[in-house]
Parts: sequence; structure tokens; C-alpha cells
Amino acid sequence: MVQDLRCVIFDMDGVIIDSEELHRKAYYEVFESLELNVTEELYKSMTGSSTLNAFQKLVSHFSLSEIPEELVQNKRKRYVNFFENDPNLQLIQGVEKLIQYFYDKGYTLVLASSSAMVNINRVFDRFDLHKYFKAKISGADLKASKPHPEIFEKAAVLGGHERHNCIVIEDSDNGIKAANDAGIFAVGYKNPLVTNQTLENANLVISNYEELTEIC
Repeated sequence: MVQDLRCVIFDMDGVIIDSEELHRKAYYEVFESLELNVTEELYKSMTGSSTLNAFQKLVSHFSLSEIPEELVQNKRKRYVNFFENDPNLQLIQGVEKLIQYFYDKGYTLVLASSSAMVNINRVFDRFDLHKYFKAKISGADLKASKPHPEIFEKAAVLGGHERHNCIVIEDSDNGIKAANDAGIFAVGYKNPLVTNQTLENANLVISNYEELTEIC
């Protein structure tokens, strides 16, 4: 574990909120509208990437005439509909207590998600998380998407700390690789609802957040 921990960088989907299934439903509604047969392997390869990056990959893969940016807006509308109409959507068990724990210890908290900033703010508004975080960064606003390390490199800068004083909490293999390549300690959260990610390259794998409070 990091000896002099000062900054904790959180992914959002699958780490703070169980919205992976909402994203999946929105994606597959778009796939069906385009009559695309997207295999589980292909979908898995896009997990953790920005929506634009995912659709750019699909447009290339299937030689589509559609414009990726328009597909992004299509998927986003569907996601918002699911988000606003699912009363059961909750924070992941134990994450609010973990966030409060890190905040009370004086660690800097940064959110680094591939989701669009409008979706990030929608989650932070709904669950009153703004007060805990120094900064938020969206991979949708960057040139490169996870597994590229840019998002975590920038997150460390926004947090105001050296990378060796940071940890990243991720639930996707693309996110873990991004943290690895950024030179930041990667904690893989094994979300029970996410079964298609190995987390094999994480520096530490946890199944519940109490494990982190015991060592940080």
C-alpha cells in the first residue's frame, strides 16, 4: 500500500454508484436500433472507455455510416431516462462511509470518470457528494480515453499531489491499466454485479470497502 497517502482518486460507475447496468441497457437499446450484433467480448473491450470512444470503435468495427457524436447523444438520452426513472438506484454499499472516512482523515478526493460531466453532476447532485471532492474530471472531455493514462495523470495534478502519494479505485480492466500506466497504485474493487472484468493487474483487489479503511 502507499506509504504516504494523500490523495484518493475514485472512478464513478461501478465504484461509487451501481449504474453499470443502466449504461448497458442504454447501449444495447442503441445497438438494437442499429441492428448490431455486439458480442460480450466486444462490449467488454469498451468497458471503462468514454461513450464517444466506444462508438468510434463500433462505427469503425461495423463500418457504419452513423456519426459517433450523434450516437453518443442517442445513448445519453436513453441513460438519463433510466437514471431518472429507476428509484432503486443507490450508492454502492459502504462507499459513502469510505468517502466520509477519507475526507475526515484529510485526504484529497478526486473523481475521475469516463462518464460525461453532466452524468457525473447528476450523480453528485442526487447523492450530495460535491462537498467531499476537491475536483471532478470527465474522460469525455479528454483526447484519449481509458485505458490511456491521461485521465489519472490529470486527476493527480488537480488533486495537487505527486502520483506516488495517490491511489486509484477502479472496477474495470481498462481503468486499472490506465492507473498502472500513470504510475499510480491501483485498487481494484470487485463489484459483484460486474462479472466480465479480471482486475488481474491491480496492485490490490478488494471485495468490500471496509478492507480499505483497515489499511489506509
